[in-house]
Amino acid sequence: MRPAEPIRVFLVDDQELVRAGFAMILSATPDLRVVGSVGGGQAALEALRQPEHRADVVLMDIRMPGLDGVETTRRLLAGEDPPRVVMLTTFESDDLLVAALRAGASGYLVKDAGPAELLSAIRAAAAGDSPVSPRLVRRLIDSFVLVAPAASPGDRPSAAPSTLARLTVREREILAAIGLGLTNVEIAARLHVAESTVKTHVGSVLRKLEVRDRVQAVILAQTLGLADGSRAPG
Repeated sequence: MRPAEPIRVFLVDDQELVRAGFAMILSATPDLRVVGSVGGGQAALEALRQPEHRADVVLMDIRMPGLDGVETTRRLLAGEDPPRVVMLTTFESDDLLVAALRAGASGYLVKDAGPAELLSAIRAAAAGDSPVSPRLVRRLIDSFVLVAPAASPGDRPSAAPSTLARLTVREREILAAIGLGLTNVEIAARLHVAESTVKTHVGSVLRKLEVRDRVQAVILAQTLGLADGSRAPG
């Protein structure tokens, strides 16, 4: 059997030491390959147009001088066949979290995440999942709530508690697990089901609750009190 191609990762961060640290971790991992590294948004847009820098996943710093990570992500995802973007943030970046959500980032990772969390987030994003660092969940929710009055209807989870009646017991369990920031692989292990089954349930949950993406599902699960680490209510 032919081995799978490594996941191609591109790094964007204005701190050279951060990029070097990530590159060192990724380069020691057989299923990942660093295809480029730049220190700014404009440089990233230019580099990612080149075939040799084609990436499956971009690790994008949210706060950079010049073109920040939010605007860079928005422009990058407007192109043809864009990569998945995992936004790198700190606990001081609350003001940009919602903007990053609207820009279409696939996931959110705390900048000082450990190697295991970093690798898991990249693999999850490459597989079409939307990783959210558990440490960021509360910040993401608080930031979203603070700007909610100014948000457009399409940017806000609109499902009322009664809407949860549309979900099966298993789908509520899935939603609760999403609210904890778990990836599909982690949910599958937690519930002892196949990953493909989890993907099917996640799609059904998003559709029934009329939320745009997995990150909004995280916010909804938390605001409805489902994601408390216990079994979801039936």
